[in-house]
Amino acid sequence: MRIGVVCYPTFGGSGVVATELGHAMAKKGVEVHFFAYKQPVRLDTNSKNIFFHEVTVPEYPLFKFQPYELALSSKIVDTVIKHNINLLHVHYAIPHAYAAFMAKKVLSDQGINIPFVTTLHGTDITLVGSHPFYKSAVSFSINNSDLVTAVSDNLKKQTIDLFKVKKEIEVIPNFIDFSIHQSHNENCNRENIAKKNEKIISHVSNFRAVKRVLDVIKVFEKINKKLESKLILVGEGPEKEIAQRYCITVGIENNVSFLGESKQVYEVLCYSDLFLLTSQAESFGLAALEAMMMSVPVISTNIGGLPEINIEGVSGYLFDVGDIKGMAKKSIEILSDQTTLQKLKKSSRENAKRYDIEKVLELYIDVYDRTLK
Repeated sequence: MRIGVVCYPTFGGSGVVATELGHAMAKKGVEVHFFAYKQPVRLDTNSKNIFFHEVTVPEYPLFKFQPYELALSSKIVDTVIKHNINLLHVHYAIPHAYAAFMAKKVLSDQGINIPFVTTLHGTDITLVGSHPFYKSAVSFSINNSDLVTAVSDNLKKQTIDLFKVKKEIEVIPNFIDFSIHQSHNENCNRENIAKKNEKIISHVSNFRAVKRVLDVIKVFEKINKKLESKLILVGEGPEKEIAQRYCITVGIENNVSFLGESKQVYEVLCYSDLFLLTSQAESFGLAALEAMMMSVPVISTNIGGLPEINIEGVSGYLFDVGDIKGMAKKSIEILSDQTTLQKLKKSSRENAKRYDIEKVLELYIDVYDRTLK
C-alpha cells in the first residue's frame, strides 16, 4: 500500500498525529508520502518508507494571496501519478480536503481513481470552518470525502451541529506511542534543570490566543508564591511575546523558560511534576495525553474533548475556562503532597495506555482497507 498524507507542518496536534501515524504505518511496510509547505517538525525522512514532497507556491504579482490549494492539488496529482499512490489521508478539512477533492477530479479525468480519508482535528471545524466565508466549502469537503473521521466524540457532535453533514463521521482518537518514548522515563536527569526541592510545571502549545497561555503563567505565578518552582513552556506563536512581557512585568522571568519549537518535548515532560492546559477550545488535547504518558498529572479546562481523556482525580483535574484561582489552588495542593503527586503520576500514565498507538493503528488500517474497497 502507498499512502499520501497531507498535513500542516506546525507544532500543533494534527501535524504530530499525522507524522507519528505515518511512521507507524511505514514500520508495517506501507510506503508513506507526506505533503506540506515545509517538513513537519517530527517527520524523520531518514526512516524507511517515508518520503516528503514540499509544496512550493510560485509567486505571481497578479495574486494578492498565493493559491496554496492549487499548488497542493497539483503536487498531489503529479506525485500520485509518479509514485502510484493508492490512497490519500488528509488532516484538516480546509484547505486539505478541498485540495484532495480537486486532485481526485483531475486524476479521474486521466482514468485514475484516488480515494481520500479526511480527519477532522478541531480548529478546521470550530474556528476556521464555522466562519461564514468557509462554511459551505467545509461542508462540501466533508461530504465529498470517501470517509471522514474525527478525533473525539465532542468534535463529531460539533461538526454535525455546525454543518450540513451527509457523510457518516467515525471517531478515532488521537494516540501516543509508548514504545518510542519508554526510555525517557528511565533516563530523566531532572537535576540538570531544577534543584531537588523545586517543582517543575510545563505547558506545550502553538501559543495561539485559543490556548490562553497568559492563564498558564498566571496559574504558575500563584504556585510560585507558595512553592519553589519553575515553568517550562514549549512552542511558538503570536501570544509568546505577550507572555514574555507579562513574566518580566510581574518579576517571574527567572523562573520561566521559553524553549520555542523544541524537539525535546518528551525530555521536558520527563522533568515535569505537573502539566497545565488552559485552552478555551480543545477538540482532543494531545499535549495533555502526551504528558500523561510521561507520568505527568494534568490540570486542564473542561472543554471540548479534554474531559474524554483527562479523568477527574485519576489523571488530573478539570476546571472552567479562566478559573485561574481554582487551578492554582489544586496545583499547590497536589505539589505540596508527595504521596498524592506520586499516586497521580502513576494513574495518569495508566490512563494514557487507553490511547496507545497499537490500539488506534488497527482502527486506521481498517479505515484504509474499507476506503480502498
